[in-house]
Amino acid sequence: MSKHDLAIVVLAAGKGTRMKSDLHKVLHPIAGRPMLEHLLASAEELAPRRRVVIVGAGREQIEDQLGERATYRVQEPQLGTGHAVQQAEDALEDFEGDVLVLYGDVPFVKSETMRAMTERLHGDDEPAVVVLGFEPADPLAYGRVVADDDGRISKMVEYKDADEGERACRLCNSGLMAARKGDMFELLRRVGNDNAQGEYYLPDIVNIAIADGRSCAAVTAGAEAEVAGINSRAELAAAEAQWQELKREEAMAAGVTLRAPDTVFFSYDTEIANDVTVEPHVVFGPGVKIARGALIRSFSHLEGATVGEDCKVGPYARLRPGAVMEKDSFVGNFVEMKKATLGEGAKASHLTYLGDTTVGENANIGAGTITCNYDGYFKYRTEIGARAFIGSNSALVAPVRIGRDAIVAAGSTVTRDVEDGEMRMERAEQLVKPGWADRFHDAMKKKKAAEKDKK
Repeated sequence: MSKHDLAIVVLAAGKGTRMKSDLHKVLHPIAGRPMLEHLLASAEELAPRRRVVIVGAGREQIEDQLGERATYRVQEPQLGTGHAVQQAEDALEDFEGDVLVLYGDVPFVKSETMRAMTERLHGDDEPAVVVLGFEPADPLAYGRVVADDDGRISKMVEYKDADEGERACRLCNSGLMAARKGDMFELLRRVGNDNAQGEYYLPDIVNIAIADGRSCAAVTAGAEAEVAGINSRAELAAAEAQWQELKREEAMAAGVTLRAPDTVFFSYDTEIANDVTVEPHVVFGPGVKIARGALIRSFSHLEGATVGEDCKVGPYARLRPGAVMEKDSFVGNFVEMKKATLGEGAKASHLTYLGDTTVGENANIGAGTITCNYDGYFKYRTEIGARAFIGSNSALVAPVRIGRDAIVAAGSTVTRDVEDGEMRMERAEQLVKPGWADRFHDAMKKKKAAEKDKK
């Protein structure tokens, strides 16, 4: 290994009691993705050789989420951030490189910021520790990083211990740090717990290194939001709002029209091409791709769906995972698709369910059509050929195939294949009884009057 190999240590042992949830704090989603996964996705851009996650209560949930992508160490009891990082030492016993300490509940740290920290670690002055600082609008009671204009740190101090001059310093400590593996754990062994909480604090390694005559340096985050921690439902909601606002701005800058931006919600992996128009109150779940020129109308919900060029969706449409709309196809109000492909130019204008279905090009699916794809135990497919016409209020009982250019008459329940060019009508014979309804109404009125007289 080279000296620039990287290991990340993610602290995720906190109980997250303010969330009041059975779900581990760092697994609460933002834009459809657990906050821990947001953080790891950014870290992966630095190609770390090792990933160690420090866990505590709820460790099984984190291990189930990440599987073999990480090594786990348990912090028990929990005696502070310095103590937490120490738990990673044996997992990195055969590693020689840089160690970057991250927090599972601080999900928005950018990969560029992480890279700036590790690069600064190998600057000409070879700092022992690099600290990520930030300059909030209101420094409040954050710990301060006292540093010169070049980022060389002279002191780290907690707010309660700072004098007026130190409190005037606007550079605050985010908690994120980087150090060479040897320096990190050697300094941690010298951290004491002579404080009100009786805990071992990670920032103390900076002051110990400075006392040894070694330099330490600060890198400043681009924005306060990048290092915001999430500890409550309110902070989770604020983080979601922050993420959505940035995504909307990014989409519009890329040529997407959002009629009412504040009412449109994206997921972490939503892909939308230019010249797409999105009307108010649309939700994109994970796994959605929208091609150029598409129109997504109001109150539609899309998840795991692919929408082709110049397609129209909604209003009030639902595209579930596996839904594919090919070029210039259309689904209208109250249409639901699941594991279904709508061919080029095909349309299902209203009140239709297409599940486990392939619809050929230019086919027309009438109002109220249902593909009956589930028998209570297994799913079955329906195939509808090109230019087929399915009349309104039809039920297609899968497995079934409707041929090219075929017609299914309105109100039919189709249980057998329809060949190319055929017309299929499946209805009960209409029975007419003249005068029957009048006689029925007369009899019922007399009966009701008799019951009333008895009372």
